[in-house]
Amino acid sequence: MRATELIEIINSLVEQRVPTFLWGAPGIGKSSIVKQIAKERGVGFIDLRLALMDPTDLKGIPFYDKESHTALWAPPAFLPREGEGILFLDELNSAPPSVQASAYQLILDRKVGEYELPDGWAIVAAGNREGDRGVTYRMPTPLANRFVHFEMEVSTEDWRFWAYKNGVNEAIISYISYKNEHLFTFEAKSEAKSFATPRSWEFVNSILNANISKELLLDTLSGAVGREVAVSFLSFIKVMHKLPNIENILSTGSGEYSDEIDVLYALSTGLVSACLRDKNEEYLENLLIYTLGLKGEFAVMIVQDLQRNGITMEHSKAFKEWVQKFAYLLA
Repeated sequence: MRATELIEIINSLVEQRVPTFLWGAPGIGKSSIVKQIAKERGVGFIDLRLALMDPTDLKGIPFYDKESHTALWAPPAFLPREGEGILFLDELNSAPPSVQASAYQLILDRKVGEYELPDGWAIVAAGNREGDRGVTYRMPTPLANRFVHFEMEVSTEDWRFWAYKNGVNEAIISYISYKNEHLFTFEAKSEAKSFATPRSWEFVNSILNANISKELLLDTLSGAVGREVAVSFLSFIKVMHKLPNIENILSTGSGEYSDEIDVLYALSTGLVSACLRDKNEEYLENLLIYTLGLKGEFAVMIVQDLQRNGITMEHSKAFKEWVQKFAYLLA
């Protein structure tokens, strides 16, 4: 299931306080979408890594109560006491069985020991699949039955939408648009330590901002996404100097057109990024005029990327002409 679909579903289940488990390969953004949901809802977010805990860490430490002459449990300070939010149990199936067992009551009954989860808090958990070669324990049936389960898949379209919103380097967005298969190259049977995932492309974005020397850049990128992908990415970056002048296109509505596919991917991303940075009605009009001369699939990609990022264009004269020309590709 794609990230955009999961966000909608998990949002609804959080509203109803239904425990949800999100499965998926490492590095594809499972924790990121849960954190995004909490941020968009304006509620608290607590990330618990049960794999790092002992059973007593969750239930609390027993102490003797003089008044009642009984042993009580002192709840841990990291559990919420009030308000609304999402309690995120990340890597739940990486926790030892004894720790998973201590989570049973919290997940289903919303209490453990002397502690009770406030009404405004929902529980969402996540973990890697058993075949992904991560440290995992088979989830006991009683625990599995306490969740609604979903498996997250990698979607290039969803990733590009996220990347534009989060200011990812244009070269990375262009490259992934050109080489979809390099967004995620993880293979469970491979012995490679470095491989491409949405998470490791975030590392690449930071590496490009770190002003690392050209001599060391290939080795550094290889450590993030693997040698083959790093070589291909750096080769792609070299097409950037072939791009027509983006500022001139947005200012005049005219410019050169390329027949090279890699250049067209880089140009399309550059035009969308520039238009999103400066939401100028004249720029949008000129961009639409320019796309009338582009290859159809790139004209459509540009318009759809702008629309997904909140740019409206139905009022534009050029857009009416654009729809007449490219309607057959939208069917």
